[in-house]
Amino acid sequence: MNFTRRETMAAGGAAFIASVLPITLMASTNDLISGITGGAETSSSGISLTAPEIAENGNTVPISIDAPGAVAITVLAAGNPTPGVAKFNFGAGSGSQNCTTRIRLAGTQDVIAVAEMADGSFSAAHQTVKVTIGGCGG
Repeated sequence: MNFTRRETMAAGGAAFIASVLPITLMASTNDLISGITGGAETSSSGISLTAPEIAENGNTVPISIDAPGAVAITVLAAGNPTPGVAKFNFGAGSGSQNCTTRIRLAGTQDVIAVAEMADGSFSAAHQTVKVTIGGCGG
């Protein structure tokens, strides 16, 4: 069997991506938070995350985040193929810094909320949600 140079390069690139992909999918909670904060320390005060302990269906899991004084809130789902779920930005005219939405979860995993405060500090909260029926192809 003869391979052209183009086919060899494509196969090598696909093998490289396949070998790196599982590492990206299994990022830890601390790695995900560090990606948002740039390595800065986070506190657990100043933010509250409300999510159900058990979600019967991973397609629509309701969550609510409240972070008074935040300029941005980022929502992450550690076990999803793409962990970044949403980012909410608050301007100077925002009446309150809270958000409520429904997210899709692939299975039982941690939901993480990271708030960037007006003074440049970060606050983080996380909660484990048990999913009985997966939403991301599960």
